Amino acid sequence: PEGQVSHVNIGLHWTAVLVEVAAEKRCGLASTLHSDHSHGVSDVPQAGQLENLPALELASFIQGDQPLMASLGMAAINALLPQQPETWVDLNAEEVIAEKGEGRAVVLIGHFPFVPRLKGKVGSLTVLELEPQPGDLPVSAASEVIPPADVVAITSMTLLNKTLEGLLALIQPKATVIMLGPTTPLSPVLFDYGINLLCGSVITQIEPVLAAVRQGANFRQVRQAGVRLVSTARSLDF
Repeated sequence: PEGQVSHVNIGLHWTAVLVEVAAEKRCGLASTLHSDHSHGVSDVPQAGQLENLPALELASFIQGDQPLMASLGMAAINALLPQQPETWVDLNAEEVIAEKGEGRAVVLIGHFPFVPRLKGKVGSLTVLELEPQPGDLPVSAASEVIPPADVVAITSMTLLNKTLEGLLALIQPKATVIMLGPTTPLSPVLFDYGINLLCGSVITQIEPVLAAVRQGANFRQVRQAGVRLVSTARSLDF
């Protein structure tokens, strides 16, 4: 739906957009992507005017190539998405991957803090990362390691950097597919593209979260300010 933009906060780590839809305030979150820039070149051409834009126009920034604008678009989308709390469950992505990956081959796209804990809980774990840490593989190895995987867990950052479509094309139909991260849009549309489980976030305390975001908070701090981690599944038997 269309909405009225109330606040746009671009923090060091997170971007938050507050909209009003049918007299209801909704806040969406997305990771802040940065790009190389020089002084005098604006990452946000409409800075100072963003809160005057229709919310759907702000959401359309997801389609552009500028990383920071894509973050704005994703945060706006997460604010505008119709909320379906009856479909939300309090599932921990790490625990789900461990359960589904027991004795199976798991590929994790994006290096998450739980990687060291997960390694001993699944059959095998391969981590693909744009900026590989020790033990990770570069994303260029995707075509080799994704097709044979039984479980593929994909960071929602792939929606921002436009790599999701290519990754989904490599996954075999039998695989269990999970999208995770606070940026994840809790939209059933993604189930049409083969994703089985969405693990995302819902802002429960708007003002404290906005304050934390604009003061440079990392996700642990933003979560403590008022974020609930929730999941929604493609089917009840997931």
